[in-house]
Amino acid sequence: MINAAPIIKGKNIILRQPIEQDVEDYLSVAISPELVRMYGGDTTKISSKTEDKALKFIQSIKDTKLGWCVEYNERLIGHTRLNVNDTDQRARYAVGLFAPSVWGKGLGTEITQLVLQYAFEVLNLHRVDLRVLQYNERAIKCYEKCGFIQEGLEREGALIEGKYETDVMMSILEREYQEVKNGFVKFNNLLNL
Repeated sequence: MINAAPIIKGKNIILRQPIEQDVEDYLSVAISPELVRMYGGDTTKISSKTEDKALKFIQSIKDTKLGWCVEYNERLIGHTRLNVNDTDQRARYAVGLFAPSVWGKGLGTEITQLVLQYAFEVLNLHRVDLRVLQYNERAIKCYEKCGFIQEGLEREGALIEGKYETDVMMSILEREYQEVKNGFVKFNNLLNL
């Protein structure tokens, strides 16, 4: 049984628990309308970041048993998490990079590969799944590159800015992970707190 998310060091990123600097890093990046849309939010109702919102964001990572801050070049750029169901040896995966300056650099792929390595090789899970909006093509390509398979759609299940949008359900099984893991970025280090 894992009590807290360990520090995971990859090639370019570190997955770790929040530190004091994270609030400042979060506040230093303007809210991206594209990111809001990819999260399924309303881009017509974007409000400015505040210290209170930043503190809540950081606290939500702390409150997630297997939640991590994503650090790149000594700065917080996003977060990731696994919500594990021990009974079925499965988890729901999510990742978000709030800093548009790092998009397109392969960091989402590295993060996903490291979390999958942890899920299957440390937690011994059978399945990891996720949901992603169908129009989030960049994320879908990342997940497919990491071995996730599209297994279904929730047609027009999300009302976003007055339009019904579709969610894609994706998953990767442990045996599928074993087939693709040789091309993955590996842990440089894994430290339990």
